[in-house]
Formats: sequence, structure tokens, C-alpha cells
Amino acid sequence: MASSADPWMREFNEASKLADDITGMISERSSFGTGPEAQRHSSAIRRKITILGTRLDSLQSLLTKLPAKQPLTEKEMNRRRDMLANLRTKVTQMASTLNMSSFGNRDSLLGPDTKQAGDRARVSGLDNSGIVGLQRQIMREQDEGLDKLEQTVISTKHIALAVNEELDLHARLIDDLDEHVEVTDSRLKRVQKHLAILNKRAKSGCSCFCLLLSVVGIVGLVLVLYLIIKYL
Repeated sequence: MASSADPWMREFNEASKLADDITGMISERSSFGTGPEAQRHSSAIRRKITILGTRLDSLQSLLTKLPAKQPLTEKEMNRRRDMLANLRTKVTQMASTLNMSSFGNRDSLLGPDTKQAGDRARVSGLDNSGIVGLQRQIMREQDEGLDKLEQTVISTKHIALAVNEELDLHARLIDDLDEHVEVTDSRLKRVQKHLAILNKRAKSGCSCFCLLLSVVGIVGLVLVLYLIIKYL
């Protein structure tokens, strides 16, 4: 069995520790709620998954390019392949927890399918310091993307608040209009009531006047008859 001091085993042990760290961060994710802190925490998990995926590619490359001075038996080679496959499966499951697409394809972490081969070639041609530099570059890009996402969320929030204030203003205007309509309707009903009373009084006054004229006419007619009878 190969010694744990050889470069491949050191790299694999570091990748295993990173996988354990990611598992712990995923377990803590529910405690952050749904605010900006939760988004930053999820972004940090994705960055570490990206770094771990890069290391797995590096381990795969090292496994196929072991120097002649470090020959491995077929049994040891198969054992390392199984270790690497098991770790990659674990990372795929973690990526699935964060709704990332299939980790084996790497397009969700490094770009579309058209760039996959180029990305693998870049990783396989780098030493440890180059891989670290690539990891830092990916982390910076993801940080910039997260900042832009946060700015978009804040801008959307401001727009939503402005729309909400505009809707409140319209609601108040509608309420005021309803109040004015009710007042106008009440006044109109009072005017109609007054007109009905005046009309009734006018009709009553007309009836009294007609009765008075009738009485005067009858008295006048009686007086005329009396004069006629007296002087005939």
C-alpha cells in the first residue's frame, strides 16, 4: 500500500477535509434564513464545491501521470480510483443539495459544455500554485456576480416600495372620491326633499285661493239677486 506521504495522497486528504467542511456548511445553511447572509453562505458553499471539483480533476490528472519512480500496483491504482470516484459522488450529492446541475459535467461550475474540455485542459496543465490561482480567480468572479445580484435585489426592492407607495396614494384618492360622492348624494336628497315640500305647499295655497274666489263669487251672486228683487 502506498504511503500517505506521497503527493497524491496528500492532495486527496486535503480534498477530503474540504468535502467535510462543505458538508458542515450545508448543515448550517438552514440557520441563516433567506436574507442576504443566506445568499452569501450559499455562494461560499458553491465556491468551495468549485474548488473541490478542481482538485478532483487535478487528482484524476495526477493519477494518470504518476512518475516512473512511484509505480503503483494494479490493486493500489484501483483503490485510488475507487476513492476518487466515491469522493466525486459525494460532491455531486452536495451540489445537488444546492440545486446545482450534475457535478460530473462541470458545466454548472466552470461554464457551458463548449468550454468543458478547455477548462479541464487548463486544470491539468497547472501545478499546485496555478490551481490555487485559478481557484482564487473563480472565487473573485463569483463574488462579483453575488455583488451584482445583491444590487439587483436592492434595486428591485426600491422599485417595489415605490410602486407600493403609488398604490397607497391611488387608494387614498379613491377613498376621498367615494366620500365626496356620498356627500353630494346626501345633499341632492335634501334638495329633492325641500322641493317636494315646496311643491306640496304651493298646491295647498292654490286650493285655498280657489275656495276664497268661489265664496266671493257666491256672495256677489246673492247680492245681485237681492238688488234685482228689491227694485222690480
